[in-house]
Order: sequence, then structure tokens, then C-alpha cells
Amino acid sequence: MNEKILIVDDEPSIVKLITYNLKDAGFEVASVSTGLEALDWLQKNQANFVIMDLMLPGIDGLETIKRIRTTQKEIPILILTAKNNELDKIVGFEIGADDYLTKPFSPRELVARIKAILRRTQNSHHKDISTKVETKRKTVGQLVLDQERYEVFRGHKKVALTPNEFKLLDYLWEHANHVLNRDTILNAVWGYDYAGQTRMVDIHVSHLRDKIEDDPKNPKLILTVRGFGYEFNTKKNAE
Repeated sequence: MNEKILIVDDEPSIVKLITYNLKDAGFEVASVSTGLEALDWLQKNQANFVIMDLMLPGIDGLETIKRIRTTQKEIPILILTAKNNELDKIVGFEIGADDYLTKPFSPRELVARIKAILRRTQNSHHKDISTKVETKRKTVGQLVLDQERYEVFRGHKKVALTPNEFKLLDYLWEHANHVLNRDTILNAVWGYDYAGQTRMVDIHVSHLRDKIEDDPKNPKLILTVRGFGYEFNTKKNAE
């Protein structure tokens, strides 16, 4: 396992605990204690994963994630923080975090979540070449999803999606014109480790609508089926 993980946390004891468990799991580890140091490190080095505290000296973790996402859309980011209210989680997901874990935490759970996220992102980027995909390029109206290049376009403009946003859109599109409940979507895109966290689905659907719909408040592609879930509409009236 050659994945390198960057820890952004100003608590030495936490950094030491995480570092020990990640190295024991076979990861390479680097750490910094501020958001500005994280941004500088990521400009000069490559990481496969970022663990981000929110309460950092200088610019906080949320602002750091926002700045990371302006240049690195695909790197998975897990927020690890003592802030545990729902609003903090919603804001974290809204700015592009892939997961959210609160302190105190189980190091084993942290490692398991990291492995699960890396597995999902790697699977989406390294599909078995022997597997035949009937439709590698999907189109509805001006929206195009390219499964081989992991790119989405609206007309000639590329749409910047996080790995989970791309996987969610691809999954909804794969089951187009069928109503899917939130639990089904959650398990397919995030996995069983996230059971019960259906709010995550709503947040990511909202992000997708902002990026792919002409009018996110009056969506024509990702439809809400009240009391049940969502339907991706590729019928003629979505064009």
C-alpha cells in the first residue's frame, strides 16, 4: 500500500495517535499543524488523502478545504473534529468533504473509513479493462458524462465534481427513470458504513443540482419523489 495521507491537526497527541495507526495499516503519513501549511504542502507534494481538523490556528479547516477544492477536486478529504452538531456536518459536506468523524474517535474506525473511501475512488478510476461497459459516454440534453475519463460537461464547459458527486451522478444515471430511495443510494455510493446518514444524499444531490441543472430550484434532471427519494430523468422533457 503506497497511499500517502496528510494529517492537518494542531494537537500533537492526536497526530501521534493517527500517525501510529495509519503507519500500522501500511500508509505513508505526513502532518502539518495549520491550514496554510497544508496548502503549501499540497502545492509541493502529492497526497492520496487528507484528514482535516476544523479548529486550526489561522485559517480554519473549512476555509482550508475550500481553498484545496479550488485546485484539487478529486483528493478525498475526511474532517476529524470535536465539532459534532448537524450544521457543522452539513457545512463540511457542502464545501466538499467526503466524510466527517467526530472526536473522540476510534482509530480502527478512522482507518476503516479511509480504506473504504480510497477503495471507492480507486474503483471508480481503475475499472477492470476486461469489463465491457455498454455506454461509456452518456448524454441527455447538453449534459454529458464520460465514464472513461471521469468527466462531466454541460455543453462545452467542464463541470467540476468531487469523486462522490461523480459516483452519485453516475449511479443515478445508470438507474435513470426509476425512483431510488435514499438508503439504496447511500449504500450504493457510500457503502454500508454510512447506514442511516441519508442527509448526506440530500446534500450531494443539492450540490449536483447546483452544477448540472439550468434552474437548481426547479430541477428537470434530478427529481425529488416526496417521501421516498430521487429519480434521474432522461425522458424527452429533460432535454
